[in-house]
Amino acid sequence: MPPNLLFITTDHQRADTLFMRQCGIEVTPRLNALAREGTQYTRAYTTCPLCVPARTAMATGLYPTRNGVVVNDWKGRSAGNHVPLHQHLARAGYDVAHIGVHHVRLQPELTERVAFSRFISNDDYARWMNEQGQRDTEDTSAFKQPVWERQGPKRQRVHYSNAAVGRWPLDVELFMDSFFTDRAIDFLSMPRDRPLALFVCLWAPHPPLRLPAPYFELFNPDHIDLPEGLGQPALGEPSNRRQGIAAQLAEGMDESSWRRAWSAHLGLTRLADDLIGRLLDALEKVGMDDDTHVLFTSDHGDHLGQHGMYQKMELYEQALRIPLLVRGPGIRAQQSDALVSHLDLLPTLLDLSDVASAYDLDGRSLALHLKESAPIPQRTLFAQYSGNPTLGDIRRGALTERYKYVFDPDSPPELYDLRDDPLEMANIASDQPALCAELHAACAAWHTARGDWINYASQPIDSD
Repeated sequence: MPPNLLFITTDHQRADTLFMRQCGIEVTPRLNALAREGTQYTRAYTTCPLCVPARTAMATGLYPTRNGVVVNDWKGRSAGNHVPLHQHLARAGYDVAHIGVHHVRLQPELTERVAFSRFISNDDYARWMNEQGQRDTEDTSAFKQPVWERQGPKRQRVHYSNAAVGRWPLDVELFMDSFFTDRAIDFLSMPRDRPLALFVCLWAPHPPLRLPAPYFELFNPDHIDLPEGLGQPALGEPSNRRQGIAAQLAEGMDESSWRRAWSAHLGLTRLADDLIGRLLDALEKVGMDDDTHVLFTSDHGDHLGQHGMYQKMELYEQALRIPLLVRGPGIRAQQSDALVSHLDLLPTLLDLSDVASAYDLDGRSLALHLKESAPIPQRTLFAQYSGNPTLGDIRRGALTERYKYVFDPDSPPELYDLRDDPLEMANIASDQPALCAELHAACAAWHTARGDWINYASQPIDSD
């Protein structure tokens, strides 16, 4: 029988939380153990620092401008008719289940494409809480902040989750991710005569930063080791970045505020790690540990104050880099700093599951690297941001082993030397016009070939 698949995602988890210690505590002990047992990619990137485009690209193996989902299109109005990983595996005879937040958008939608053995989402959690007679009755208005957002040609006043911190008033067993984990463990325990593909999509550490005990108290804000670059825009940052959502959400935050935000984010990350540990323990208990591919990643990261920003929605490393771990039969214990993308996950998992596909995908399989440590050829990766609920701020990025180029049709470009300036604190675009031109051409070619509507004809270099 083909190997099983346990595909686990978190939301907003930064790549650097793996192997991080804060307040004398290992932030992700179970994920660290998973990393040591399999392959860890230390330079893995999302295609978009936003939930729905990131997860739809991950599921389809198609870049956002190609699959049609470039914003948080909750109703799937722009979604295309593409075959996701779930459907590939179902066609191959897998027993497929989805448990957790549901952010993949397709036409027809995911639940119409796949006969899921279990499909449990946020709505099921809300119904279950009502059945338990449990309600979160606290006023949560303090966890939202008004900002001006570009939506089409206009700027609208909207509310986003801010970096305020609070204690979730109910027991941790009632937390949404605990509910999802319990249902996933129940599903793992069911008898079956075919291979399993279980997708578990946890919400943490997504804001609002409200978390239950004991995680609220776990990381003392006064003892947090804050990263460099907190509250500091890059030298030469385009002026319109301060008008973006991420920069507005960070306004007025001082060091004490960021300490509390980091404490809460790490607490939620540890909560997710503990729940993932429960999943891995359950997998071992039912005897599936040795014949299951376990993949862990996040949809995107979070600035958490670096660049003077909060949340995601920009193309800086803190938002674009994601954790990526793979463990399973025949997979080597190794660490790689090669550039890899969310787009690589679908072709990789199809190869690992011995599922044939004739589809033209935008990523490449990592299976030979995972099993034989075959070299991963160098390449340029691409990322985009196009607005949140609708088209708005535009960013297009090209990423090489050393450099990152960001194109915005309304501002001068950005170029960062990730080797010498890993925190991207100095925009060197005006010093490297030839390199900017080269990366601009690559960026334009990739995006135009994948249905982008942006005009790449103009390429301003001078920030003056």
